Amino acid sequence: MVLNREGPILVEGPVEVVGDDGTTARSDRFVVAICTCRRSRAYPWCDTSHRRRRDPAGPSGAPPPRDRRPQDGEEESRP
Repeated sequence: MVLNREGPILVEGPVEVVGDDGTTARSDRFVVAICTCRRSRAYPWCDTSHRRRRDPAGPSGAPPPRDRRPQDGEEESRP
């Protein structure tokens, strides 16, 4: 299992997830991305919705410097 700070939990498959309401979702894929932001339209599976919903100002509220290199898991900003 791999935990990403700003993304999904990656789990080696096959995987079975039981929801709060008792429903079961199953995937036979080699690696499964489980959504942690609850924005996915394919919940409990990640559809990368967390990428589109990030605050462009960042957690501090200030925009990131233009000459800064993206960190792991971060998208590169485009002018």
